[in-house]
Amino acid sequence: GAAMGLIDQLLAALLLYGQPALFGVIVIAAVGAPLPVNLMLVAAGSFIEQGEMRLWLVLIVASTAAMLGDLIGYGLSRWGGRRLVARISRKLGGEDKIRKTEALAIRWGGPGIFFSRWLVTSLAPWLHVTSGIAEYPWPRFILWAVLGDILWVVLYVMLGYVFSDRVQAIAEVLGYLVWVILGFIATI
Repeated sequence: GAAMGLIDQLLAALLLYGQPALFGVIVIAAVGAPLPVNLMLVAAGSFIEQGEMRLWLVLIVASTAAMLGDLIGYGLSRWGGRRLVARISRKLGGEDKIRKTEALAIRWGGPGIFFSRWLVTSLAPWLHVTSGIAEYPWPRFILWAVLGDILWVVLYVMLGYVFSDRVQAIAEVLGYLVWVILGFIATI
């Protein structure tokens, strides 16, 4: 359906435009747009293995993009306030995610920022926004976000590199794993 069309377009853009496409998609997703960034990183790893991209360049570009997107989300919510976040999340359909992740941000703090980025990627942008609303200290936010971003990028790119011939299967497993992890978090 439409989701596969989007995925196909993003993968085609990644292959055609390389790191600039990867950078743009990751920044936009890190701010909160629901894009398949894990799949993009796995695909980039596969393209590296096939000689289409360079490992060090992908790691630097993707990590920088994730950090920038995280800082934009945090900064908008920290200095733009709850009203701005409410307006943006209504447009992106994220109001319920904001409410749920606000409790997570308060409960888990820095470790939540770190683990959300690489373990439950779909929650990360919302946790960063709610960390900003909750005025989580800026230096600590940067520390936890950067550590999580780098681990996330390296982990997913290397998955794609090592299992280059099985990228589609990895994408499906990662999709199921996210739901299992979310279920576990909901029970804690």
